[in-house]
Amino acid sequence: MAHPEARITAFLHWLALERRRHFDDYDDLWQWSVDDPEGFWGALWDWFDIESPVEPVVALADGRVPGAVWFPGTQLNYARQVFRHADEAHGADLPAILFRNERLQAAGRTLRVSWPELRREVASLAVALRGMGVGRNDRVAAYLPSTPQTVVAFLACASLGAIWSICSPDMGVGAVLDRFRQIGPKVLIGCDGSTWGGRDHDRRPLLHTLLDGLPTVEHMILWPCLDRDAEPDEFAAPGRRAWDLRPLLAGNPWNFEPEWLPFDHPLWIVYSSGTSGLPKPIVHGHGGVMLEHLKLNVLHNNLGASVDTGDVFHWATSSGWVMWNLQVGALLGGTTIALHDGHPAGRSDAPDWSLPWRFAAETGVTHFGAGASVLTAMSRSGLEPARVADLSALRAIGSTGSPLPAEVHAWLQQQLPAVDGRPIWVSSIAGGTDFAGAFVAGLPTLDNPPGEIQCRCLGAAVEAWGPPREDGRGDSLIGEVGELVCTRPMPSMPLYFWKDEGDRRLIESYFSTYPGRDGIGAVWRHGDWIRLVPHPQEGRTGAVILGRSDATLNRRGVRLGSTEIYRVVEALPGVADSLVVDLHREGDPDGEIVLLVVPMPGVMLDEPLKERIRTQIATQVSPHHLPDRILAAPAVPRTLSGKKMELPVRRMLQGEPASAVMNRDAVEPQGIVEWLEGLAAQSPAADPVSI
Repeated sequence: MAHPEARITAFLHWLALERRRHFDDYDDLWQWSVDDPEGFWGALWDWFDIESPVEPVVALADGRVPGAVWFPGTQLNYARQVFRHADEAHGADLPAILFRNERLQAAGRTLRVSWPELRREVASLAVALRGMGVGRNDRVAAYLPSTPQTVVAFLACASLGAIWSICSPDMGVGAVLDRFRQIGPKVLIGCDGSTWGGRDHDRRPLLHTLLDGLPTVEHMILWPCLDRDAEPDEFAAPGRRAWDLRPLLAGNPWNFEPEWLPFDHPLWIVYSSGTSGLPKPIVHGHGGVMLEHLKLNVLHNNLGASVDTGDVFHWATSSGWVMWNLQVGALLGGTTIALHDGHPAGRSDAPDWSLPWRFAAETGVTHFGAGASVLTAMSRSGLEPARVADLSALRAIGSTGSPLPAEVHAWLQQQLPAVDGRPIWVSSIAGGTDFAGAFVAGLPTLDNPPGEIQCRCLGAAVEAWGPPREDGRGDSLIGEVGELVCTRPMPSMPLYFWKDEGDRRLIESYFSTYPGRDGIGAVWRHGDWIRLVPHPQEGRTGAVILGRSDATLNRRGVRLGSTEIYRVVEALPGVADSLVVDLHREGDPDGEIVLLVVPMPGVMLDEPLKERIRTQIATQVSPHHLPDRILAAPAVPRTLSGKKMELPVRRMLQGEPASAVMNRDAVEPQGIVEWLEGLAAQSPAADPVSI
């Protein structure tokens, strides 16, 4: 199928016709989108023809952050928007979901889920959940892989106004409990296990531990995706019933309709870890996520309804990364999604990087996305993708999670088939779980230079700011590195953190660095270093992301707080203290995680202890955040108030002098700064970020 004009071009034509709006270039369009939120977001509402029994009177009724009020009085439902596309797509014999896991991949089989089947299963499970007493604002927690059944479960919760929250089965029990305990779920939907990296992983013992730690769970629903004979009865207990997911999906409630909900009704709770305390339970709303995902997927990722464009969208992701949410969000625009559950290259110890390309070819993927580290591994494998698969349907490559090296961008364009006589479009995006979207992204109509993200997203008032001034704001920088800030509200910014009295933790996380004056003019600080790159002749402003400006550990877009590492490492016999930092260097999308360990007296940090540390992190927290180096340290540097000095240590190991990052007199214990200087002198050459 020939691809029609770019979606952004169609939107511009509509603006000219319906709004009498004309723009000289992309920067002109972007400037309007942030200066006139009423006009821009109202135009998106109309262009996407959002359904509501009550028409909007105003787009942005209150622009304060936090606490912005969007489209008051309107009603909608995420699932209802998804199923608006069902009949037309099915009439064209187009599926909603294409799916493979490692077993199906080995057999060369693809599971095809039609739109009517998806709608029926969602209705069936929603009715079953309603029978369990699940209604608006009840939390449903999921411990599930990236499968069609997981999509069904999410949409069923959305249909009822229940609040969804998910962790992927590769997460350790401690990390999962740290998340789910905070929200008190009524229902837990869990899998008996999964296949990852060529091995089966039984998760039933872990499910028992989860249930022991979640006394609010009244119903446990088992998805036996590893052992088809697994029985849910073993998870029943006094006050808790257990169910098999399969019969709950088999009903046919023909008259079920998703409920109409307020624009800001909670949709899901996702988690973004800070550097202290438990992971942040972030609540996003139906309307905000819907508008952000339609805008990002349709206008920036150029995904059309498959019935019009033939698009198939795939992102290589686990269910625990917000890119899974964005991938599912493509259904909002009527785009077929291709899910894959498992290691993208089959096995981590013997990767076969032809597998993702063969999956893309055999499912007709048009937009293939992955973390920058995955694309980098592919480029270094020696594989030539076009020689192992027919990739003629492919029109775009997406990348996020960390900066994509310029040489990997160039490799993709050299190795993959040209599209309409031009190198394939490589679209890098950067944003976060925090607002379930992107601040900077690609656009198919703009120049596409390696090493640079093409533009600031529409509606995202992104700037690079210097340190805060006396008025609580910062100097706006062009061509220099600064803090990534967003100076205007966006609909998908958090409604609140769960059980965050007075929004104290929310304000501390995003609005405390640039608080404005007298409580007015607070600005979102995202925690990334950014450099804006002007291209006035091209009418665009590009961006370069230079890593995290805080101490969060970031791997493939999955952020992890340092305290989650400390919690398990320091519980090991022989470990007295620890400090972890995430180093980022030019051309390395994953950076380097360095873990400093202070052994107990008389204990050596030998290889067996290092292996126990790695195992503890992999099983209890995350296998994606294993340290690249584990080093013995005489002590952990702390402030006089006892806080670990993660950021100063990171900056020293990135090449900055101690005098620039810390006051020696304010560091305990004495002598530790000199030890760190010696360590920094032995560290690999780094590219320090200057601000």
